[in-house]
Amino acid sequence: MSHVVPSRPAPPGAPPPGPGPGGRWSRTVRRFAAVVALVTGAALAGPGAAGASAAAPAEARAAAAALERVTSFGANPGGLNMYVYRPATLPANAPVVVALHGCTQSAQVYSDNAGLNTFADRHGFLVVYAETTTANNASKCFNWFQPGDTRRGQGEAASIRQMVAHAATAYGADPARVQVTGLSAGGAMTSVMLAAYPDVFAAGAVVAGIPYGCGVDVVSAFGCMSPGADRTPAAWAQAVRDAHPGYAGPWPRVAIWHGDNDATVAPRNADELRDQWTAVHGLGQTPDRTSTIGTNSTRRSEYLAADDGASVVEVNRVPGIGHGTPVDPGSGAEQCGATGTQHFIDSICSSYWITRFFGLDGTTTPEPPVDPPTEPAACWTANNYEHVRAGRATTTGGQVYAKGSGQLLGLYNTFVTHTLKESPAGHYVVADGSCP
Repeated sequence: MSHVVPSRPAPPGAPPPGPGPGGRWSRTVRRFAAVVALVTGAALAGPGAAGASAAAPAEARAAAAALERVTSFGANPGGLNMYVYRPATLPANAPVVVALHGCTQSAQVYSDNAGLNTFADRHGFLVVYAETTTANNASKCFNWFQPGDTRRGQGEAASIRQMVAHAATAYGADPARVQVTGLSAGGAMTSVMLAAYPDVFAAGAVVAGIPYGCGVDVVSAFGCMSPGADRTPAAWAQAVRDAHPGYAGPWPRVAIWHGDNDATVAPRNADELRDQWTAVHGLGQTPDRTSTIGTNSTRRSEYLAADDGASVVEVNRVPGIGHGTPVDPGSGAEQCGATGTQHFIDSICSSYWITRFFGLDGTTTPEPPVDPPTEPAACWTANNYEHVRAGRATTTGGQVYAKGSGQLLGLYNTFVTHTLKESPAGHYVVADGSCP
């Protein structure tokens, strides 16, 4: 699924797009053509409908869920559409989950397939579906890479903030219990909302997304998607702090979901997101707790707060899937979603686990057993040439990447030296200066 396409002028009769620099790209014909070629030839590749099963009767019933269109929720500088899924029984002061679709999708498609409504019905929370249009972006991607849409008080970010405020006043929702999640471009926009409005969102879940502050235009955004940007945790954290200068916390809790075989948004983005939010919370990048969840053995790493031991950052690596939202159609307690359209992949019901991470399930179900302690991590210090020769790294296009984490080590030569830590077996991370 592409989640970078330049904005273009609105067609005649369409509502005007929100402010931002997107239109400048569409007015530059040569750049537009070049980027369209990139999008058509590469980014739209991703798992297609070939892997999607036909909709079962339960999925057809899910697809019938009606969304309420909200036509007036504020100044709406980003020119977005607002929809709401309201359970039949919605308690007073209900929590809110803001859901952000991926490119080429709509609010209705995301509602029909992601499975969030199942848990809204079960646990009594409001789901706000934000939707962008082709007037904003040619492929209906949220403009997560355009500064005019990613800054506090501007563009699409401001429109989503206004939706949250409207949910509190119009539906009696609790402004202190607001969460946000999204897929792909919606995942990247989730990063934007957590950084720009940490005072609004208590938690977020980024599915196949990108760290905040990576792309600032179309060209750089493609590099963020693949191979991804390699920055220090401190640099990533500073990007978040710069989004709302002077804010001192508390910071949102963040869950990260990524498929191991994602060829559209490189899995190393999960590592960079982890680095960003653990550093924001003042934590290290070594997990405090690891476990496997779901029937497909998704690997979960948790990073715990120093004061109360709560999981404030978690990374969920889903085996065997490409680019999309992991779902698990069925009526079981841990099942949800539908696979009747592409980019919703039969695997694990991510919405079930995201709802739990948000603290919205209201259950006392025991956590999955924690993996047993492992032997101390092994470390190697060597030049990039030796790391490749020893099988700890790979080389592509003259650059070297650590196996497992995919972190960029630099040029393939004997002049660049790094320390790599192996944990678990076969998974290497850069540990310069921090490995025993």
